[in-house]
Amino acid sequence: MTHQRSKPGIPVYRQVYLRFRQSIEDGRLLPGERVPSVRALAAELNLARGTVESAYQLLIGEGFLQARGSAGTVVSHQLKPASQSSPVERPQLHSICVMHSGAEPSPLQLGLPAMDVFPRKLWNRLVGKEIRESGLNSLVYPDTRGYLPLRMAVASYLAISRGVNCATEQVFICAGYGATLDLIFRSLLKKGDQCWFENPGYIMARQFLKEAGVQLIPVPVDADGLNVGAGIRIAPNARIAVVTPSHQSPLGISLSLHRREALIEWANRQRSWIIEDDYDSEYRYQGHPLAALKSIDTQDRVLYTGTFSKVLAPGLRISYLVVPRKLVSRFTNMADIMQNHCPQLLQATVATFIRDGHFARHLRKMRSLYAHRRSLLIDALRSELGENIQIDIKEGGMHLLLRLRNGFQDKQIALNAKKLGFSVLALSAAYLNIKGEQGLLVGFTNVSSEKLAAEWAKSLAIAFVPYHLPR
Repeated sequence: MTHQRSKPGIPVYRQVYLRFRQSIEDGRLLPGERVPSVRALAAELNLARGTVESAYQLLIGEGFLQARGSAGTVVSHQLKPASQSSPVERPQLHSICVMHSGAEPSPLQLGLPAMDVFPRKLWNRLVGKEIRESGLNSLVYPDTRGYLPLRMAVASYLAISRGVNCATEQVFICAGYGATLDLIFRSLLKKGDQCWFENPGYIMARQFLKEAGVQLIPVPVDADGLNVGAGIRIAPNARIAVVTPSHQSPLGISLSLHRREALIEWANRQRSWIIEDDYDSEYRYQGHPLAALKSIDTQDRVLYTGTFSKVLAPGLRISYLVVPRKLVSRFTNMADIMQNHCPQLLQATVATFIRDGHFARHLRKMRSLYAHRRSLLIDALRSELGENIQIDIKEGGMHLLLRLRNGFQDKQIALNAKKLGFSVLALSAAYLNIKGEQGLLVGFTNVSSEKLAAEWAKSLAIAFVPYHLPR
């Protein structure tokens, strides 16, 4: 409640009374909720205490507030919640559909790590330690490039695990993949620039780039990954290419070596850039991990991105970006302007988590766990859906691709599944400008038991029989 000019003809105490009454009737103040003391509210609104006292006494007299002595003044418990009161006529707000609403995860949702095995006790202990040991440096404006110990830890991890050799000054910490793309766009691109984009491709990246005004050039994906030759025929002078070479999103294909070499050669020849989105390469269940595309980038044309959303928790909002040496100054200046910061407390905790060996142990545990959970869901889906699906089983990743048979339409199935409380994606929605193949993308990381896998598969099967759905 902020100080406003007095309304002519209405006593000030009455204005205060009306504000509280309206807030209570609208449900912004709930039964039992404590209101500010007379002294505190008078100081906040720069009013005489007697003015506020008069408003409170009127509210108490009419039963809106209850005085509880030293316990303070609260909204009366006798009042009905706003939803049960007589409705107040007001303009109806349109429902807003967002990809990330803050709601609880849905069954089979993509892009989520196993939330039930996140090391909460260890994490809370590390957070507490960082809080106790933090000094003045945690209160000032943070380093625009990210917390130095975390950048050092990321550089070391990438060198060992992904074959990406980079200096610490090349590493930038960003507030999620979208913020990473934003930093790249503002530093390198302008509206109208052509961008090769995998078709099918990652929907969130496509939405961001389209909104930023980049001209998306859909380049087909086949069994070897991005068809570089097709890209050259369609748009040879594209400014940038966005690729997911280790585990193509959403098909799960790995970009073959000869395609990797061809992509690098094109970027070198055209002086173009490549964004390598290495979003879940940590999870590979067969064979040896693939080296990153960046590891063969001898001319420094690849911008390498990764995230802790898939390996720890999306709520951390921490991603990282490795930029070519010649671009460090430009990216630093733009990051300084953008103030694209993650909370330093979380960055420091992740840095300690990596430095003390917890991160490596966590990844080993998750690889084994996810391989098991994937098997559970595959068996359950095959049992329930039988000949209606063909499951693409790839070497790694955090989701399954169910190719649909017998004429089923993936967008309709996905819509039916949403009505049943499931969060699956239609494969055809990942295609740009063409109809695309019919399939469903389902996450398996939170399938915590054989029983749960069977329950979810049985429920999902109902989405294939529309007349069984609730209206």
